[in-house]
Amino acid sequence: MRNIKFRAWHNEEERYEYLSKSYYMGGQVGMMDITIGSDKAIWEQFTGLHDKNGKEIYEGDIVKLHVVILSPDDKVGFIEYIPKFGYCINFGKAIARQEYWAANDKHDIEVIGNIHENIELLEVVNDN
Repeated sequence: MRNIKFRAWHNEEERYEYLSKSYYMGGQVGMMDITIGSDKAIWEQFTGLHDKNGKEIYEGDIVKLHVVILSPDDKVGFIEYIPKFGYCINFGKAIARQEYWAANDKHDIEVIGNIHENIELLEVVNDN
């Protein structure tokens, strides 16, 4: 069974809050004073996957992908959900679909930051 978890980037306080208890009211899922659809927060879902160090991977995480075969350089991108493909790593001009990076033992993936606190890590993505 897949764990469904969320975290919310609190825009005003510039910090993450993790959903530990969900509730349903008026068609919205929320925690504390943050609700989906509000401009107070950006909601990011847990992918159900962990990086090479056991860290949970969420939408918005900046990751380093190391392909063991045929790729001497690590690639840096961020996790985003694309309905047609699932969770993808966005490298700027290219994406790696979930079926490529999540189910292959020839890859190492490591969470190195997130798009809210470490945006400078994505300069590499924009240069590609």
